[in-house]
Amino acid sequence: MVGKTTKSSDSYLVKMFEDKFIQKEEPIAVKRDWKIILSHKWVVKNIPFFLFLAVLAVLYIYNGHHSDKLIRKMGETEKHIKELEYEYKTVKSEVIFRSKASELIKAVEPMGLKELTSAPVILLQDTPEK
Repeated sequence: MVGKTTKSSDSYLVKMFEDKFIQKEEPIAVKRDWKIILSHKWVVKNIPFFLFLAVLAVLYIYNGHHSDKLIRKMGETEKHIKELEYEYKTVKSEVIFRSKASELIKAVEPMGLKELTSAPVILLQDTPEK
């Protein structure tokens, strides 16, 4: 029994040999694939695609810078609007304060104008009847 081989043991040995052979061949095939992919012809053939990718990268960078610039400009505009809002409120409060009756009297007193103490007189014009 020691010297005899059976079909099942022979097929087992063949399968083992094939498995080892296939495993040894795969790395060589992978190396060849990379050489084929990175060949001069392949690179030249794909130059338009590489240029397209470069244009996309430039547009992506430009978009980032442009958005940063817009955000900075929006912040500056918001600050300016806040300043104008505070100025508006200050001027409005001054106008309301100066339009009070007591403040108006103080403002026109140097011009010689005084507050009326009696009721105003209505003047009527006599028109000749026709």
